[in-house]
Amino acid sequence: MAATAAYAAASTVLIPRLSTTTRPTRCSALPLLPPRVSSQSSFPIKQISESRRSSLLQIRASSEETSVDAGELFTDLKEKWDALENKSTVILYGGGAIVALWLSSILVGAINSVPLLPKIMELVGLGYTGWFVYRYLLFKSSRKELATDIEALKKKIAGAE
Repeated sequence: MAATAAYAAASTVLIPRLSTTTRPTRCSALPLLPPRVSSQSSFPIKQISESRRSSLLQIRASSEETSVDAGELFTDLKEKWDALENKSTVILYGGGAIVALWLSSILVGAINSVPLLPKIMELVGLGYTGWFVYRYLLFKSSRKELATDIEALKKKIAGAE
């Protein structure tokens, strides 16, 4: 019994008690951060302008009629599907597109697993982007040329040419 009392007395001496008002000691040498200042008290003008801007955005968003009726969407899709003559071709092209997307995902994953190849591909992509901007987007005449090329491609795809 005496040993237990001596142990309890020693543990009370060695373990300090922390009250709820004291802060625990820190082991870090970093300084404490200053307390956070609320934005309402320090910047009232900025807050007013931001609230006005958000209310304008809410007014603009609510004034436009953008509701989509699901039933109307499905009936429109059904009408377009019924108007198609060759449904099997559309299904075949859709399935082929899904398979091509899946295969390209596998190919990109395989290329990404090779050590140095992804960085080389990024450099190639950046180089091509720079060349494209220089060739087609930098000058007005080349932008016109790009627009005519795109229009010719649209006509070729649509079958008008």
